[in-house]
Amino acid sequence: MIPVPPAIQRFPWKLMALLSAICGFGLLVLYSAAGGSWSPWAWQQGVRFLVFLGAALVVGRFPLRIFEDFAYLGYLGVLFLLIAVELLGFVGGGSQRWLNLGFMNLQPSELMKVAIVIALARFYTQLPPGNTRTFTALWPALAAIGTPAALVMLQPDLGTALAICVGGVVVMFVAGLPFWWFGSAAAAGAAALPVLFSMLHDYQQKRVLIFLDPESDPLGAGYHISQSKIAIGSGGIGGKGFLNGSQSHLDYLPEGHTDFIFATMAEEWGLIGGLGLLFAFFLLLRWSTRVAIRARTRFGQLTAAGLTMTIFFYIAINLSMVMGMAPVVGIPLPLFSYGGSSMLTIMTCVGIILAIENDSKTGSRRFHS
Repeated sequence: MIPVPPAIQRFPWKLMALLSAICGFGLLVLYSAAGGSWSPWAWQQGVRFLVFLGAALVVGRFPLRIFEDFAYLGYLGVLFLLIAVELLGFVGGGSQRWLNLGFMNLQPSELMKVAIVIALARFYTQLPPGNTRTFTALWPALAAIGTPAALVMLQPDLGTALAICVGGVVVMFVAGLPFWWFGSAAAAGAAALPVLFSMLHDYQQKRVLIFLDPESDPLGAGYHISQSKIAIGSGGIGGKGFLNGSQSHLDYLPEGHTDFIFATMAEEWGLIGGLGLLFAFFLLLRWSTRVAIRARTRFGQLTAAGLTMTIFFYIAINLSMVMGMAPVVGIPLPLFSYGGSSMLTIMTCVGIILAIENDSKTGSRRFHS
């Protein structure tokens, strides 16, 4: 019997198969959304996936120490890109969020979702355990989260700003900060909702109001969510069949290849297709959660937990949005929606979590201050 080389044994075959299955299903939906054509979306998405998958595998071979050593530098670099967006970024869809790199339009706010997690993970790794219940553990983290979140709100991009905050807060929670701090912040946030609502842009306020009462303006601001619900509901148990969706093919469903791609899929593949996709996402999150639990360093544990929550936030908010359970905030479905920046973020998360998994296999657990 021919022995299997160690390099092949260590290769994450199951993870690669899972990621390929999710993206491959997405390519079929994009093919259908384009009316049975690989262009303009499916082939570009496929090429991006292969490139980013290769990059994730390379990142997964990096020593974990590299991410820890360059955590602050990476955070500052992405923060600089966010400032550059305000100065040089171009406007698309009414928002100024992108930098034109030629081969792709980069959305730096997407990268900040990863950078904030790694930076805070390093901060709490360096912080002496006795200081986690002092103000020293709080104000640097709030400043690190608040600065990029404010810049992203200026673009304006409420969904991404929330994602940055959620990723950072999860790292703070796992780091062991007092629970009553989070409870107090939640209570203060709830009390400040009227003020925060008044600070939103008109179209953002309208999205919240439409979420509360979608039928109040079915042909205007509520059009997206109304058509999304029709598409999902009309799919039934088994769907209308591949290439047979009417809402997307007849252009009733806006953004059927990006934010509302789940509705496009559900119309043709039905409840069975939706549950299959959800199960695939569950397997991905189970893997990343296990990596966080088994991480051998405090930095690895905090980083894996924060990145897992980042991926979960994408999935939960997008699905809630297309089903009318959350306001429309423009969060794409990971590896499924058409787009380069969001896929870059997700595959970066996967690559770093893979590096943490490889690190946990190299020695005994050690949690240093």
